[in-house]
Amino acid sequence: MTGGLSRKERAEESYIHLDAGRIGWVDYLKGFSILLVVMMHSVLGVEEAMGSEGWMHVFVQTAQPFRMPAFFMVAGLFLMRSIDRPLDRYIDTKVVHFVYFYLLWLTIQFAFKAPGMALEGGLAAPPIAWLTALVQPFGTLWFIYVLPIFFLVTRALRRLPAAAVAIAALVLQMLPVHTGLVVIDEFASYYVWFFIGYAYADHIFRLADLMRTRLPASLAFSAIALATIWFFTEWTPWTSIAASHWPGVSFVLGLAGAAALIAICAALDRFHLARAIRWCGAHSIVIYLAFFLPMAASRVILVRSGLIDNAGAVSLLVWIAAVIGPAVLFLLVETSGYGRFLFERPGWARLTPSGRQARP
Repeated sequence: MTGGLSRKERAEESYIHLDAGRIGWVDYLKGFSILLVVMMHSVLGVEEAMGSEGWMHVFVQTAQPFRMPAFFMVAGLFLMRSIDRPLDRYIDTKVVHFVYFYLLWLTIQFAFKAPGMALEGGLAAPPIAWLTALVQPFGTLWFIYVLPIFFLVTRALRRLPAAAVAIAALVLQMLPVHTGLVVIDEFASYYVWFFIGYAYADHIFRLADLMRTRLPASLAFSAIALATIWFFTEWTPWTSIAASHWPGVSFVLGLAGAAALIAICAALDRFHLARAIRWCGAHSIVIYLAFFLPMAASRVILVRSGLIDNAGAVSLLVWIAAVIGPAVLFLLVETSGYGRFLFERPGWARLTPSGRQARP
């Protein structure tokens, strides 16, 4: 029985099998999330460069209601285990960790973008843009910037009733918050998903276990949920805005999409299928940090060469390159031993002493 246990105790009970290793369906879910994020950037970038939509656009559009919600929800899943750590350890692992990678990869991205910025805006443009990125997250790195804020806010709110915080976060998500400041706008849009992952992790794990034992029904639900989401992303009654963006509707579709992904991940984990997706999930931070360069390079090469005059086909190839590129870089770093700082925080960038950091 778990009825008399606290939320933390119930969560720890759900995580009892973590000691045996990584949880398969969670890695699959992280894998789908990062692949959908990379797909979005790859497809939209190609379509803008080629001036037309391709057949992959429908996948990006259908995933919109649940792509980032699932990404943030899985980021909060294991927070219950560490939220009461001593403050210095918490700041080290939940804030400094991401600050290090943000500053490092911000600088790496600027190293490639600086020449073009200087040509367009003068020599002062790159350093000004870099400094601006310290308060206004830059490009694809905004997730790394916002996540530590979610960790800090959640620790500050941890003594409050979970239901009250969740309702307040949902109201914030439904409000039309469009300040132009990335931190404020993205916090309003996505904090509810991170908090759900944190506060209701035990329910999410039980849902995954249930779906794993009832695969036919759960996969049928996934098919219906994804078809429904596609319909709402296409349906634009009375306005040019798709129904999937309406307040309340977007939240329900996000829940349905996340549940559909969990069902699919439970099935893949049960039968040990599509292990490449699981690898991507276990190394999601690697892909997230490094996909921008192979994505941009392959897009430029394919679009300018004119060898393929099909936006969908070019999008697919760019997406594949954007995923394989970071994987190859990571394997080169691991086998050579050089460049570990790219994906592994060195000792000097820590507040508390520890052994070698776990690999991403």
